[in-house]
Amino acid sequence: MRISVEGKSGGVRVRMRFEQFRHRLLIVRIMLTVLAVQGAIVGLWAVFAPHSWYTSFPGFGMHWISQDGPYNHHLAGDVGAFFLALTAITIAALVIDGTAVARVAGIGWLTFGLPHFVYHAFHKPAEMGAASFTLSLLGAAALIVLGLGCLVVPPRGDIPMSDPAPMDFRLPRRRTR
Repeated sequence: MRISVEGKSGGVRVRMRFEQFRHRLLIVRIMLTVLAVQGAIVGLWAVFAPHSWYTSFPGFGMHWISQDGPYNHHLAGDVGAFFLALTAITIAALVIDGTAVARVAGIGWLTFGLPHFVYHAFHKPAEMGAASFTLSLLGAAALIVLGLGCLVVPPRGDIPMSDPAPMDFRLPRRRTR
């Protein structure tokens, strides 16, 4: 931690910076942001347009879900709600701004990502091409990597992921006679 003190008229400003962890904390914030954005996209799509999500996910002309079994409105909505729940936890980790909460979000994504990846690795739909299958595995693996990253990248202990706000102290004025 680096502490700087600068004089101001009538007082001092004290600022603390976590210099030695700055790059690691930035990486954690980026990973959490990526997880939150993709979770919100998948979650909102599956909750508000479950049939479209089923027939069109992930988009870009690929259809990963519809090739894996019949449409189930309830299941599609539940998957969307699950993604939204993980997104809410991830956004909370960004807002609360502590490494312990970032690790909790990472545990959530890792808990989801590992079985999700294993399922897709061993259940290739017959209609799915090799390129699409490879991309689906890379997407599932990305959840594992990002979740694991949120666990191992933050420094030990629970520290804020951003520098604390500076503190201003007013000094008592001298009385003139």
